[in-house]
Amino acid sequence: MDLTVDPRPANDNDAIVAATRHWLVRAVIGLNLCPFAKNVHTKGQIRYVVSEASDVEGMLDALETELRALTDADPDRIDTTLLILPHAFADFLEFNDALFFAERLLTQMRLEGELQIASFHPRYQFADTQPEDIENYTNRAPYPILHLLREASVERATQAFPDAADIYERNQETLRRLGHEGWRRWMQEQEQARLAT
Repeated sequence: MDLTVDPRPANDNDAIVAATRHWLVRAVIGLNLCPFAKNVHTKGQIRYVVSEASDVEGMLDALETELRALTDADPDRIDTTLLILPHAFADFLEFNDALFFAERLLTQMRLEGELQIASFHPRYQFADTQPEDIENYTNRAPYPILHLLREASVERATQAFPDAADIYERNQETLRRLGHEGWRRWMQEQEQARLAT
């Protein structure tokens, strides 16, 4: 069983946010896959939004709303948004295709250079890898997620971490060291911690 994927039905928004938050804390921060994430998490500057979208059109509507909300928000209050899509894009290739439209919307809204979109998926797969290659797990989350980031925050974080360009390779090496069994144990500990709270 791939314990990146939350086994419960995707119909309880509080549980969906809790699973996403625990994935962030355990995998992203706990394995230091993104050295920038801990600061905004600790400061409570991450907005978690569960979308009811079930197709590309619904996703784009939710994305437009959240892009506007992030643009209008005080960065000290909301620095970044996780748009969670538990009812859409179970197939990774479909999700990957939808990213084209997400990026096009960003351009149409003239937000390039101000905001950017990163993506996570329970079945994330990098080009030139096999579906179960451990390297793919660096971008695997419990649900399909569009991560909306402020360019200014990314630039500041990059300046604070001179080796930011090496993060991708370092993350893959971290996952190779863990291996599939190590990853499963790590995520089981996450699940046990979440159920205990």
